[in-house]
Amino acid sequence: MAALMIQGCGSDVGKSVLVAGLCRLYANRGLRVRPFKPQNMSNNAALADGGGEIGRAQALQAIACRVPPTVDMNPVLIKPNSDTGAQVILRGEVLGNFKARDYQIEKTSFLQVVLNSFNALRDEADIVVVEGAGSPAETNLRVGDIANMGFARAADCPVVLTGDIDRGHVIAALVGAHAVLDAADRAMIKGFLINKFRGDPTLFDAGRAEITARTGWADLGLIPWLAAARSLPAEDAVVLDAGARRGEGKVRIVVPMLSRIANFDDFDPLRVEPDVDFAFVPPGQALPGDADLVILPGTKSTIADLAFLRAQGWDIDIAAHLRRGGRVLGICGGYQMLGRRIADPQGLEGPPGEVAGLGLLDVETILSADKVRRPATGRLSSGAAFDGYEIHAGRTTGAGTARPYLTLDGAGPDGAISADGRVAGAYVHGLFGRGEARAAILKALGAASTAFDQHHRVDAALDEIAEVLERCADIDALSRLSGLAT
Repeated sequence: MAALMIQGCGSDVGKSVLVAGLCRLYANRGLRVRPFKPQNMSNNAALADGGGEIGRAQALQAIACRVPPTVDMNPVLIKPNSDTGAQVILRGEVLGNFKARDYQIEKTSFLQVVLNSFNALRDEADIVVVEGAGSPAETNLRVGDIANMGFARAADCPVVLTGDIDRGHVIAALVGAHAVLDAADRAMIKGFLINKFRGDPTLFDAGRAEITARTGWADLGLIPWLAAARSLPAEDAVVLDAGARRGEGKVRIVVPMLSRIANFDDFDPLRVEPDVDFAFVPPGQALPGDADLVILPGTKSTIADLAFLRAQGWDIDIAAHLRRGGRVLGICGGYQMLGRRIADPQGLEGPPGEVAGLGLLDVETILSADKVRRPATGRLSSGAAFDGYEIHAGRTTGAGTARPYLTLDGAGPDGAISADGRVAGAYVHGLFGRGEARAAILKALGAASTAFDQHHRVDAALDEIAEVLERCADIDALSRLSGLAT
């Protein structure tokens, strides 16, 4: 069956969005489409069908294909939990924690697993659209590579290289990649795309011609800046610096940017609410004194990020915020931080031990190796219906759970609320996605909500991106390169 791989000249050049757009484009043509990323590095995880973990971007791409996400779509997921180490998820299951140097050795054994997943998808699809990771021009990482050219050559999958013109030096990036790749890798690249262009496209005609002249690669299109991509969940934390939306909103909601922040797309629906001024607060800045709600987000390393939070002085800011009458909500790891104690007897996040929490909820957490991974539906304490998911290690208990923040369908009460009602926490990600739940949360803060369901907004954005690709990319040429009959 047909397959095509979108690689990039670096991270955040738009590979994930382009793959999602191509998946929706081919799905809209009535084809059976599947997304695939051999190796992903992200703390934004999603649940696959059956409960395994995959990258959030591949779950989005499955939505674009109108199929359930599966572990085969992202067989290797790396979740960084320190500057030099990460948890490795293999076909949805935790394999273990690896130092970066050790992983570089170990990953060569994963190539067959990657190929098995890819072949399983090809067997059920008319076309598989593959996403690379980072850049193939990082030649120091080429030995044992399973994410870019190592995979492409093993799978005999044609490659299209994408350059980001918004960040500049796109000609140098593409021509430079051509220069540093060895001949066999270079031969896998059949063409290039220019992404994130703003303005009159004819002004870059000469640039496109120069890239073709210097590389011999086919020019497959100039993709404009895709405004609709703002409606899609981001995979990389690099976007968080642009996370503020200041205006005339009635309430101000802030999220401290923890060092290992995870599943930050939880907050996408809040960022577009007219009555909400939303911001991620970066390290080195105090939490604003006029915030109405502080949300402690999920994190890959709860204990380390609790220490990070204290090092920023955010614990002092939160205490002052509560004295002023503000509210605090903790999600997943953020919920664990709000309790009296966090224990890690098995040393899952570092040396075995325990630390004091913020003491704002009368609960305590014991981290454990058996992860909870499940879809979650139910009702908030207000009665509003929500739907989301849980991915967490640890169990939280204590007197505070007698005042649950929500009730899970089929699983009962979850989370906790403080006696004064101004501090709450729960494990469920995606609480703001359903309009009914988000409206109830904002109403408690004195704000109105558009009450839209986030999945409708995402679906409309995917269709819009697919329409732009139909106009601006050479889809017939891409299809021929993939082996798809046109």
